[in-house]
Amino acid sequence: MATEHNIAALSNTRGHNNPALSESRRVSAELGALIGPAAAGDRTAIAEIVRLVHPLVRRYCGARLGNTSHLSVTIDDVVQEVLMATVSAIPRYRDQGKSFLAFVYGIAANKVSDAFRRSQLHPSYPMADVPDTASSAAGPEEWALASERRDAARELMKILAPAHREVLVMRIVLGWSAAQTAEAIGTSPGVVRVMQHRALNKLRAELAAA
Repeated sequence: MATEHNIAALSNTRGHNNPALSESRRVSAELGALIGPAAAGDRTAIAEIVRLVHPLVRRYCGARLGNTSHLSVTIDDVVQEVLMATVSAIPRYRDQGKSFLAFVYGIAANKVSDAFRRSQLHPSYPMADVPDTASSAAGPEEWALASERRDAARELMKILAPAHREVLVMRIVLGWSAAQTAEAIGTSPGVVRVMQHRALNKLRAELAAA
């Protein structure tokens, strides 16, 4: 079963030698030095914050949204919304034990959820141009099966608490280490591993009961 295969794949966590980890730490440290001046209205600091978080936000949104052909927005649309919301929120940001990067990921999670909600209210049905020659690409049946698998996986993930979904996306889809994920959501690597373990067990139990 395809979904069972996906759950098995979720159990295989990546190694700790992840270059994205050092990138996240570097960005988080730089953001920590910039947020004060940015909150005070320093436009140069604000622009630098946007430059630093943009690639991380795009990677996150891309992993969460996947193929956006069924959505009324593109990944770049959502990224732009996240960046605009981040800039607007900078003056109100207060350090409450979580890094500014974790704050940005929280904004991104909300914007991704908004995109999915909008797609349910206003679904998009793109039409491709008729090709001049035969194509060896996947046909309607293959696309339909792939869409069903994506929908099944998305529905299955809905049984998880939002925090657990975020952990699985960061750990499995983005390939982040427990330390990097912990830094992003403002907790410890041990807590991240426990959340991942519980989330996977819940998914397996749901599959077994189906």
